[in-house]
Parts: sequence; C-alpha cells; structure tokens
Amino acid sequence: MTTLVIAEHDNTSLKGSTLNTVTAAAKCGGDVHVLVAGHNAGAVAQAAAQIAGVSKVLHIDAAYFAEGLAENVAEQVMTIASGYTHILAPATAYGKNILPRVAAKLDVAQISEITKVESADTFERPIYAGNAIATVQSTDAIKVITVRTTGFDAAAMGGSAAVESVAAVADSGKSAFVSREVAKSDRPELTAAKVIVSGGRGMGSAEAFKVLEPLADKLGAAMGASRAAVDAGYVPNDWQVGQTGKIVAPTLYIAVGISGAIQHLAGMKDSKTIVAINKDPEAPIFSVADYGIVGDLFEIVPQLVAELG
Repeated sequence: MTTLVIAEHDNTSLKGSTLNTVTAAAKCGGDVHVLVAGHNAGAVAQAAAQIAGVSKVLHIDAAYFAEGLAENVAEQVMTIASGYTHILAPATAYGKNILPRVAAKLDVAQISEITKVESADTFERPIYAGNAIATVQSTDAIKVITVRTTGFDAAAMGGSAAVESVAAVADSGKSAFVSREVAKSDRPELTAAKVIVSGGRGMGSAEAFKVLEPLADKLGAAMGASRAAVDAGYVPNDWQVGQTGKIVAPTLYIAVGISGAIQHLAGMKDSKTIVAINKDPEAPIFSVADYGIVGDLFEIVPQLVAELG
C-alpha cells in the first residue's frame, strides 16, 4: 500500500494542514508520498521532504500550478493515481476543491472529513453536525479521502525523503486565475491559532466586538464568531467558526455571547479547553465548556483583561 498526500501550500511554505494529513496517511499503512504542485515551490518540496514518515516527495513545477487551480491539480493527480491505494488531502477549501474531481474521474466514492483511521479500508467521520460518528468501510481500489485536520496531530519534522521531479501535465485551459483579495490581519490565522476569542449574537453589534480586542491582544489570540454574528453583519464571514465556517481545535477557545447552536459546536468542540461567557445559564455552550461564567459579558471581559494585565 502507498498513500499520496496532496500538499497545501502557497509556493513559499507548507500549510499546517498538510502535516495533519500526513499523520492520517501514515495510519493507513504503507509508504507515504507527498505531491507538491506549484510554481517556484522548491522550498516547499524540501520542507515536505523533512516531514517524518514521508518516503518520497513528487515535485511538479509549472506556471499554471501557481494558484492551485483544481482543474489542473486534479489532472496531475490522475496521471499518477493508479500507483496509489489512498489519495488524501486536507478538508480545507483547497482539498475540497480538488479531491471531488479526482474521485469523479476515478469513479469512486469520496470519503469526506475523516477524524480517525480504523484500518486501511475503514474510517470514522462526523455526521449530523458532529452529533453522530459514522464508521465507513470502502471497497474501492483507490480510496479518495479528505481529512478533518483537527482529528489528527501534526506530523513531526526530521525526515529525509527523496525529492523527485515529475513532468507537468498540460494546462487544462478550463479555468484561469483572475485575482485574489486577501484580508490582512496582525492576528494569527484562525485555523492555525493556539488561542481563539469568539463572539456571538450576544455581542449585540459590530461596535461591541471591540470589547473582545483587548482580551485577544493579551492572549495573542485570533478572533472568531458564530454564524449568527456573521449573518448579522457584525464581523466578516472569514471569522465564522462552525459547520459552515472554519473547523478549529485550539488549545484555548473562549466563547463570548455564543449560545452554542449545534452548528457552532461542530466547529469548535474539539478545542482542548473551552471557556464560555454567557448571561443565560441554560445556554447549550455550557454543555461542552470546561469553564463557564454566567453574567454580563460587558462586565466580565474587561475584568478578565484587567486580571491578565
């Protein structure tokens, strides 16, 4: 058995999601290869070669791979797919864009967002917003899988895999990169942050979210939000944590004014320590919280900041 991991990167550095995916790949058994498709991404290929447990890195370089267009990456995967029993990618926007195309071309059923590898053909994945866990067994010759990265520890570094250059397929011509608008922030990226401070509908307004900024600053935290807060226009949608937002599992998650709808819990309940602040003692968020504070967030949050000072 040999497993192929499609690396997520920005042509300069590997994304952390790739390390979690390599851990899942190693649990499938056999060798682990990593595919780095990009442009002038030699440093990424060398970084992938240093991941413990990786035996080979396949490096493809072409200008039309620079932006990770799914149509091109999927075509490249198809040229080597027959040599693998498993093809994995992180369950991020990147992986979710590429692997369904690969699965369709291979005529196999994709297994999405696994959180555990039981054996080479059996996997666990959450369903019903994480309220149930399904055990899925696949008889497909090639198993196409996206990995929920919060379910696996990041692979360690210290490996010394060989880097092999592979000929690039021709540009599919089916899509073209037009532009990208990147939100800039001095705070950590939400899915990679060790500490997250999130606000919900209970914040009441966009202006009120500024109450959370000193707390996030003290903790070096990323800022997140529930879907209700995003839908109300309090904060941008890239802050959204939950089933239809970002799945996170930081060391510390502080939920402020968040009631705890199941869709939100699905995105953060794997956090190592959860602190909830809500004036409603019956709020569902307290069912998953390690520490709960019942009271007015506009009084409690400044008190927390003062204590941290």
